[in-house]
Amino acid sequence: MLQSTRNEKIKSLPSEAVLEGIAPDGGLYIPTDFEHLKFDWESVIEKKTREIAVEVLAAVLDDFPKDELRTLVEKAYRGKFETEELCPLVPCGKEYILELFRGPTSAFKDVALSMLPQLTTAAREKCGVQDEIVILAATSGDTGKAALEGFHDVEGTKIIVFYPDGGVSRIQRAQMVTQEGKNVFVCAIKGNFDDAQTGVKAIFAEVQKKNLLAGKPARLSSANSINIGRLAPQIVYYFKAYGDLVKCGRIQKGEKVNFSVPTGNFGNILAGFFAKKMGLPVGTLLCASNQNCVLTDFIRTGTYDKRRPFYKTTSPSMDILVSSNLERLLFLLSDGNAEEVAGYMKSLSEDGFYTVTPQLFTRLQEHFAAGFATDEEAAAAIRATYEETGYLCDPHTAVAVKAAREYENENPGAAPMVVLSTASPYKFSPSVLAALGEEVDGDEFEIMNRLQAKTGVPIPKNLAGLQKKKELHKTVIEKEDMLQYVFNCIEGKK
Repeated sequence: MLQSTRNEKIKSLPSEAVLEGIAPDGGLYIPTDFEHLKFDWESVIEKKTREIAVEVLAAVLDDFPKDELRTLVEKAYRGKFETEELCPLVPCGKEYILELFRGPTSAFKDVALSMLPQLTTAAREKCGVQDEIVILAATSGDTGKAALEGFHDVEGTKIIVFYPDGGVSRIQRAQMVTQEGKNVFVCAIKGNFDDAQTGVKAIFAEVQKKNLLAGKPARLSSANSINIGRLAPQIVYYFKAYGDLVKCGRIQKGEKVNFSVPTGNFGNILAGFFAKKMGLPVGTLLCASNQNCVLTDFIRTGTYDKRRPFYKTTSPSMDILVSSNLERLLFLLSDGNAEEVAGYMKSLSEDGFYTVTPQLFTRLQEHFAAGFATDEEAAAAIRATYEETGYLCDPHTAVAVKAAREYENENPGAAPMVVLSTASPYKFSPSVLAALGEEVDGDEFEIMNRLQAKTGVPIPKNLAGLQKKKELHKTVIEKEDMLQYVFNCIEGKK
């Protein structure tokens, strides 16, 4: 059973929560008791990746039987990733890189957003829902394409993606606006990612409050990690990475492993905390931010303050000042005090900041550390990593590499460090090529080819053919018009 982070009386079965996306009070669904989620992790990490997925998902989404999940996992992953293990673990100097970008859109979101459509379809049948499920997603670059790829032409669904106009890389934009499918809608908004995310949440709230879909054969759900069905599959790769370290002899079972995670909306790193709560020997979870370092400041001080300049950086998927999944962490660290969490969220909405209790802050620092990198520091990390190891990483991963090395320098003898790599370097070719000391001019697709010529690293097939694809989605709207756009899509006016 799951409950809202803001009201303990609002409870839901996992299948229902997958369809709803967000709780009626605006809170996020979360397990009521992690003790029953603990299982024999020592045997689970010996399994292959897809079987690990079955075990983890069955624990978190406990009204989905294992036999059903085994079928859904096979549909989600078989033949869609570059490797059967989904996300390879690669040694890189002192650290290990967990490559989460080997899926159909070359971003870490593929791991979860290949699975969510399968869960949604199964939940729709399980709950006897005849209505069309309208999936809303706000994206800072990668969620959008991964969601579109996962949901396009899935029967009984529509998928609507909002992205900040000018706030994603050209490659990310091209991936979205060329997406085919009779049920897909892509729309740029005049604003940043926080505007898009806030707008999506406001749509849920407005529809719920005014019952705007009454009489319409449609209901809203979400593809962002506010949806527990999106978050749960991300837990899987922490178990997989730990198992890889055991299998290669780097650690013994029971020894701790640290993880450095490039973090914007806090879902990717929260999945690591879920894994820890489920029994995996996770040590420090290192939150790595770019210049929009609201999370770094929060972990270091206990005050979350969004009242600050917003920076467009070379790691745009982390250009975020309101990190939605942090709400789930606050719930867990406050011993499930929904009233306390609701107070923090109210303060953030009305005042732009909140400060947690001393007890919660102490618990926060028991599990998390934080670092950040400017664009210049991320570029230096890309260059140093390539020159020292031959490994080519994107700017988001570079932020996590820089944070990891700082942490290791400050904590000699620390546990092994796994860096989560969230995107192919080719999604950000100009930034990566510039970091390697080359002149960057001309078309971004030409730059992609120059980067391959310099490094010899293959361009992912899904990116190589983008330039020739037709642009299908050209709509740009004011952020205030998002609700009307959604209704136009539902009513077939787009």
